[in-house]
Amino acid sequence: MVNGKEIKKSAIKAEGGADKRHRRAWHVGDLPLLVTVILLALYGTVMVASAGYSFAQLRYGDALYFIKRQAVWLAIGFFAMWCGAHTPLDLVKKFSPAAYAVTLILLVLTLAIGMVGNGAQRWISIGPITVQQSEIAKLTVVLMLSRYFSDNETRATRSKKRGEDFVFGTLLPCVILVLPIFLVMLQHHLSCIIILGTLGLLLIISAGVNMKYLYGFMGAGAAGVCYIAFFTDYTKERITVWQNPEAYKLTGGWQTLQGLMAIGSGGLFGKGLGDGELKHSYVSEPANDMIFAILCEELGFLGAVAALLLFAVLIYRGYKIAMRAGDAFSRLTALGITFKMALQTLLNVAVVTNTIPNTGISLPLFSYGGSSLIMILFEMGLLLSIARGNTAVKSKLKGGAEKIPLAAYGLNGGRRT
Repeated sequence: MVNGKEIKKSAIKAEGGADKRHRRAWHVGDLPLLVTVILLALYGTVMVASAGYSFAQLRYGDALYFIKRQAVWLAIGFFAMWCGAHTPLDLVKKFSPAAYAVTLILLVLTLAIGMVGNGAQRWISIGPITVQQSEIAKLTVVLMLSRYFSDNETRATRSKKRGEDFVFGTLLPCVILVLPIFLVMLQHHLSCIIILGTLGLLLIISAGVNMKYLYGFMGAGAAGVCYIAFFTDYTKERITVWQNPEAYKLTGGWQTLQGLMAIGSGGLFGKGLGDGELKHSYVSEPANDMIFAILCEELGFLGAVAALLLFAVLIYRGYKIAMRAGDAFSRLTALGITFKMALQTLLNVAVVTNTIPNTGISLPLFSYGGSSLIMILFEMGLLLSIARGNTAVKSKLKGGAEKIPLAAYGLNGGRRT
C-alpha cells in the first residue's frame, strides 16, 4: 500500500520533470528552425563577401566595404532574433496597432523627406543609418491583421447578423491592407506592393472569412496591379524588356542576360567560391538582388539546391509552428511570417531566372542590406517564441498538468479558428 508521503514525493518529482521540460522548451523552441536560420544567415554572409568585393572596390575603394557592414548587421540581427524569441506574444499583440500606426507615419515621412536611390524614394537616412520602411511594413501588416482577426474572430468568420461578416471579415481587413499598399505604391515599389497584397490576402483567407465577399476585392486588387504594370512607364518598360531582353541587351536587359549567363556558366559544381567572373562589372547589384546568380556561378547547381533546400526546411518548420499554435494571433502571425519568406524567396529566384519581370526583390538572409536582414531575423525570433509557447503547453500536458480546453488550441466545434 502506498502511503501519503510517497504519493506527495511522486507528485513533486512529476512536477519537477514537467518544469524541466518547460524550461527546455522555453530556451530551445524549435531547434531545426534555429539551426536552419543560422546556416542560411552564415551562407548568405559568405556569399555577400564573395559576390560584393569587386563592386565594393570599384564604388567605395574598399573591397571589404559590404562584408564589414553586413557582419555588423548580422550581429545586430542575431540580437534582434534573441529579443524576438524572448518577447512575450501578449506584448507583441498589445502593441501591434501602435507599430502599424508608426509604420504608416514612417511611410508618409519617406515620401516627404526620404532619400532617393536608384531612381526611387524609399529610404529614410538617420545619420549613417538608412532604413527602408517597406521592410517594416511587411511585418507590421502581418501583426495588425493577426491582432484584428484574433479580436474579431466571431464577427469576421461566423457572424449570423446580416452584413456583419462582410464588414468585419472583408471590408475592414482590406482597409488595413490597402493603406500601406497605397503609400508604397507612391514610392513606385512594385515588388513590395505584390508581396504586401499577396501576404495580406493569404492571411485574410487563412482567418476563415467568407470568400464570396473577398472575390470582389481580389478582382479590384488584380485590376490595380495590371494598371500599374501596363499603364505606367516605370513598370511597362520592365515588362517590355522581360519579354525580349536580347533586344535591350545594352540597356534594360543587361542585368537579366548577365544573370542568366552567370547561372548557366556555373554548371554542376560551380567555378569555386570567389572565382566567379560575371560579378566583375557585368552583373549589376551582384551582392543584392542578383546574388543568387553569383551563387549559381560560383557554387553551381549543387550550391543553389543546398540554399533552396534550407529555405524549404525553414518554410516547412514555420508552417508546422503555425499549425501547432495555441491561439489565433500566434497562428496567423506564424503563417504570415512563413508566407512572407516563401513569397520573397520564390519571387527573387523567379526574377533572377527571368521567369517574371525584374521587380527588385532581395533574397532573404542573402542579399546585402541591413533593414531586411535585421527585420527577417527578428521575425525568426518571433517564430521561435511561438514555437516555445507551443512546446511549453505540450510539456505541461505531458507532465500531468490540468488539461487545457480545446479552445486554447484554436479548435472550436471541430474547426480551427
